[in-house]
Amino acid sequence: MAVCVVGACSCMMLFCFLYMEKMNIFVMGLLCTLCLVSCSHDPCWKLVWEDNFDGESLDTTVWSRIPRGQADWANTQSLDERCMELKDGILHLKGIVNDDRSKDTAAFLTGGIWTKGKYAFKGGRVEVRAKLQAARGAWPAIWMLPFERRAGWPHDGEIDLMERLNHDTIVYQTVHSHYTYDLGIKDCPAHSTTAGIDPNDFNTYGVAVWPDSVVFYVNGIRTFCYPKIETDKKGQFPFDVSQYLLIDMQLGGQWVGAVDADDLPVEMLVDWVRYYQWK
Repeated sequence: MAVCVVGACSCMMLFCFLYMEKMNIFVMGLLCTLCLVSCSHDPCWKLVWEDNFDGESLDTTVWSRIPRGQADWANTQSLDERCMELKDGILHLKGIVNDDRSKDTAAFLTGGIWTKGKYAFKGGRVEVRAKLQAARGAWPAIWMLPFERRAGWPHDGEIDLMERLNHDTIVYQTVHSHYTYDLGIKDCPAHSTTAGIDPNDFNTYGVAVWPDSVVFYVNGIRTFCYPKIETDKKGQFPFDVSQYLLIDMQLGGQWVGAVDADDLPVEMLVDWVRYYQWK
């Protein structure tokens, strides 16, 4: 009987050992699976919206033409059909001489589009691929303003992904606010930078808006970061809100200077706009 008892105990111990081995294999397999799932879902930039301008007309659920305004950047904006064209998947925004000033007294006409009142970008990363033709007095820009007006400019803030002047081989990337404009605090922290571009080809201009910083890019390379800081001054970082996007050709103004009509027409060619979120 003793032998039978010992044999039974041995069998039970062997069973328990094999069971534990199987459980270990199961647990290890489960852990590996969870690890793979976790690794495959590491946070990264996910494309959530894009416009490749492949249609014959603008997507009016997202975009509108920019109307005439009083500011330097807007005082030549026009709804004239000659100022905008969609062709072969490229959006052409043009600056032209106004050849009929009986209908419009502006000497020059320019085209622009915006997502104002239609499509908002809350945080995330916006990129625009564009080619900028040069002309004296040309001032193409890609920029963002708050989707909902609060206190007005500059209190509400402005983010400039790209501004290019005349025949420059650089672009300006800047933030504006009550802190930088009204209070004049432009270097603590620095509110602007310049970045080199290929003036004869398409370049990609980008910005990522975070709760504590605004980060700029050209051709995927980080060029500049404007951080939120601790300060007793008001209005230093109004940028963590929904924004709308503006893309426009501009001509003339106090900053860029006079326009040379012999350099016109001039165009900004836009290949695509993409919006990513960190997920």
